[in-house]
Formats: sequence, structure tokens, C-alpha cells
Amino acid sequence: MRHLNSLLDLTPIEVETIFGLTRSLKERSKRGERPQVLSGHVLAQVFEKPSLRTRLSFDAAMMQLGGSSIFLNAKDAGLGGREAVEDVARVIGGYSDVIALRTFSQKLIDTFIEYSGVAVINGLSDERHPCQALTDVFTMQEVFGDLTGKKCVFVGDGNNVASSLAIAAALCGMHLTVCAPEDYRLEEKFLNALTKKFPAAKVEQASSGSFKSALKDAAIVYTDVWTSMGQEAEAEERQAIFGPYQVNSSLMKLAPKSCRFMHCLPAKRGLEVTDDVIDGSQSIVFQQAQNRMHLAKGLLLWVLEKSV
Repeated sequence: MRHLNSLLDLTPIEVETIFGLTRSLKERSKRGERPQVLSGHVLAQVFEKPSLRTRLSFDAAMMQLGGSSIFLNAKDAGLGGREAVEDVARVIGGYSDVIALRTFSQKLIDTFIEYSGVAVINGLSDERHPCQALTDVFTMQEVFGDLTGKKCVFVGDGNNVASSLAIAAALCGMHLTVCAPEDYRLEEKFLNALTKKFPAAKVEQASSGSFKSALKDAAIVYTDVWTSMGQEAEAEERQAIFGPYQVNSSLMKLAPKSCRFMHCLPAKRGLEVTDDVIDGSQSIVFQQAQNRMHLAKGLLLWVLEKSV
């Protein structure tokens, strides 16, 4: 049975298989074709965290492929003590063909994989965001073609988005440089696991504030919010720490004119990014966002072992 838990579980060939399905379905969608290859199939989405893109992309993907999508928040699903998580996983798995979860704890997703009996997709956890990273790389391929040797610079918090992007970069031969404050960099434990799986992976952590050298040959500048869900109590402190890491026109001028800007959204405009950058000619943020649905289609077919 196939799952998507961490990108570390995938091979470059599997990634290209998912991208091939995604590409084919996107091209067919442009021609008005919506192959009903998942007719009669059910996706259950179980979310502890609110969502726009993750929920809507999977809903739309499933509907356009002829299937159905059921949404449950944590209370509806009985998480948080009403029932044992193992029992919830078994019940939901008995009613569905695939489960997508958006959670705080990575352990919840691991438990569903062990007990549900169906394919499980990690829609987001505090540790991982594989669907976003796959979408990011797919979008980069649309813009640049072959990504081998291309450089992406992530500016901001070395969070689940940054770590998943690092794995995705290693899978497709990209270079990733993380510009983050000293205490917010990618963890050494994670980097050791990454290089163990992908010895040729090139992930660098730039010295604090050294944007000029990091950005001089960047193909992509990427950022995310400074304060993620569950960190609201730290918001004021984080704004002070990350203030110098705002992606604005001055920072973008340090990169080549061919450089593109990406953000996983939602964006806090005026904090991690300014309006002129996210709305500017170098931004591919909304192409990136729209690709979440197309990637969800390809991913659903891959975990369910379907073809088009």
C-alpha cells in the first residue's frame, strides 16, 4: 500500500511518476477533459488545523476525477480524547479509500498509516509538508525545465516547509540555501538524515544576514510566514527576530532578473514579504498555489495505483 508521509520515503523515479500524472492531468484539464478515473472512490480529510489550499485542492481534485470527498475536523473525528486514535483510524479507513490529514503531531499521521488500512497522505504536520514541496518543485519545472544545479534560496524560518523543500531539492538535483537566524535553521539531525539518504544533496545554511552571496546566483527566492499555527504566543518576538529577513524589492535586486519568487501561502503581507514582490513580475506564487490541485490529482492516482 502506498502512502505519502515524508518525501524521504520517495525515490526520484517515484517523484517523476507523480509529476508525469500531474502534468498529464493538468494538460487534459486545459482541454476541458476530466477523466473520471476515481469514480466511486472516497477521500476522507481529517484536519486539526484550518486550511484553504490543502482542503480545497483535495476536494476539487477528487471531484474532478469523479470521486467524493468527506471533511472532518478534529472534533467531528473524535480526536482529542473522545476515542482512541487507533479506533478512529480503523473506522475512517473502513469508510474511505484514502485519508489526507493536516495535523499538529506527526505521530497522529504515523498512527493512521499503521491502523487505517488505506492509503494515507500527510497534508501537513509540524514536521513535514510533502504535498507543498512536491507542488513547489513541479512549479519550478514548469518555469525552468530541468532543475539540476538550479539554486533555491529559502529566506526565513527553517520550518516544515523549508525541511520538506530541502528533501524535494535533493530528489531533483537542486541546490538549497537557507537564510535563517541562528536559532531557526534546519536541525542537524534532519540534515544528517537527508545526506544519509541522498549523499549528493547540496543544502547550505548561510551566515546570518549574508544575503548578497546567497542570492547572487539564485533561480528561486522562497519564503514563508514567520509565525506558524501554534506559535501565536511567539508572534511579537518572531517579528523582531525575522525583521531583517523580509523579502522586499531591495533583497530581490540582489538576485538575477531571471529569479522567481515563491511563497506557500497564506502570506502576511508587509511582514515576510512586501506587496511589490508578491504581486510583481517575478512572482509565480499563484501559479504555485493553483498547482496544488493538479498535484493533488497526480498524488491521489499514485497512492491508489491508478493511471490515465
